[in-house]
Amino acid sequence: MDVLSDVVATLRTGEPRSARVAWRAPWGQRFPSAPGAGFQVVLEGSCWLLPDVGEPVRLAAGDVLFLPRGHGHVLADHPSSPIAGPVCDPHADGGWEGGTDDGPADAVTLCGAYQLDPARAHPLLRDLPDVLHLPGRHPEIGAAVGLLAGELQRPRPGSAATVPALLDMLLLFILRTWSEQPAGGPEGGWAAALADPALSRALQAVHAEPGRSWTVESLAARAGLSRAAFARRFTATVGRPPLAYVTWWRMATAARLLRDSDLPLSTLATRVGYTSEFAFSHAFKRHHGLPPSRYRTAAG
Repeated sequence: MDVLSDVVATLRTGEPRSARVAWRAPWGQRFPSAPGAGFQVVLEGSCWLLPDVGEPVRLAAGDVLFLPRGHGHVLADHPSSPIAGPVCDPHADGGWEGGTDDGPADAVTLCGAYQLDPARAHPLLRDLPDVLHLPGRHPEIGAAVGLLAGELQRPRPGSAATVPALLDMLLLFILRTWSEQPAGGPEGGWAAALADPALSRALQAVHAEPGRSWTVESLAARAGLSRAAFARRFTATVGRPPLAYVTWWRMATAARLLRDSDLPLSTLATRVGYTSEFAFSHAFKRHHGLPPSRYRTAAG
């Protein structure tokens, strides 16, 4: 898989949870901090984001808010509306089907959270702002929002499987849209790394073959740079040395395979670049704090 697909597949645990909520003016609601990454999608109408610091931001139909660290926030029909306590809990029973008021709505939103394992959080998420606002004019995001709105407004056979899949698609489009924006000034970070053809080739190679015996020299050759130039550029942009990233990605991949497969430990060890089960178990325990067998039991 490519780097962004790998990131989404590896960092998420469980299904995304969400709830469709219809609002009638006047309204104002505080949404609590959520484990993982929170999101808001304006399906119909408009509303305002009221940040704790800074000016209110008007949101229109199709707009998406992504909160990679799950910070609490406030939405309202108007900046002067009184604010009530939390109403949307995507982790409660009922999930995305709950939360609709009676009568015509002035706005309809989809609130929710992606369940993420902090131990496997990709450094890409750390580069994102606390609140990322993506207007609905982005074609891919608009298409995903439109499909979500249709499934939520008129659930049909298969909607229980379609909605989580569309939410995964939305997450990928959010990360892709952000990564393809101009770097906006930072000289480092994942937007810059993915936009850099040399570093992108090296990252793609690591993600395609995490079990290969990578060295700084072999990665530099993939990037088309000298060893020293590659090591400097990679470390400055990504935030860690090349082989440190290789080890981190191997451990993240191993954790996903332990959780999602029944591969024997010897096979899994080879797949992520270790010549023996003992060496793999030692490295995994040092990184995750548990030996692989106990990690697999706890994840199950």
